Amino acid sequence: MPEGDTVYQAARRLHTALAGQVLTRCDLRVPRFATADLTGRSVLDVTPRGKHLLTRIEGGLTLHSHLRMDGSWRIFTPGERWSGGPAHQIRAILGNTGHTAVGYRLPVVELLRTQDEAKAVGHLGPDLLGPDWDAELALRNLLREPARSLGDALLDQRNLAGVGNVFKSEICFALRVVPWLAVGEFPRPERLVATAKQLLEANKDRPVRQAYVYGRAGRPCPRCRTPIRTAMQRDPSGRERPTYWCPKCQPAPAL
Repeated sequence: MPEGDTVYQAARRLHTALAGQVLTRCDLRVPRFATADLTGRSVLDVTPRGKHLLTRIEGGLTLHSHLRMDGSWRIFTPGERWSGGPAHQIRAILGNTGHTAVGYRLPVVELLRTQDEAKAVGHLGPDLLGPDWDAELALRNLLREPARSLGDALLDQRNLAGVGNVFKSEICFALRVVPWLAVGEFPRPERLVATAKQLLEANKDRPVRQAYVYGRAGRPCPRCRTPIRTAMQRDPSGRERPTYWCPKCQPAPAL
């Protein structure tokens, strides 16, 4: 599931393959931008912003993409067979003489002026893995709604950018609290942002994310060996998402 750490890795791969090179192929398979042709322009950089990717291109343009649940960018060399899904799932292709980046199942693909990037990402809070990280601002954002659950507040990208459903569960496990505890009831809330930062930093260079409770329902807790539990929790968009916790290490009233 793409979150701040995996989006950071995707940006790094794209930057390595595309930055400083002239595009020899461009195919944006979304109706609004299907006729856009970026060939002949150089890619300047690829920058992650929370869960968003900003590919900046010569001439003051930015290709904004978002992976959401199952989107991905794959990098291929000349002659290499593309893999990542059927052709009808491809939403964007950017290529140069040495590499081709193929975006599969991207729910967001839009071309905008670089000076207008704020229209796409300006609503985001401080980026946990970005140069704009500001722990004090992130904490103030979280505390604006003290009655809100920890899980809901951590998932709200307007508070801090980069936490998804996996890290929501992992942060709460690390702090020995349940995701439905109210933010205002959590002592020393500065630990929330510190732990979020620590976990995303620890995973940004790992090829496989380390998870202690997420996706481990019924398996023993790595601390106490109590079986991990799971339940559904509504995210800020209103969708139900699974959350995971240890009922012994993270005591809470029954659901």
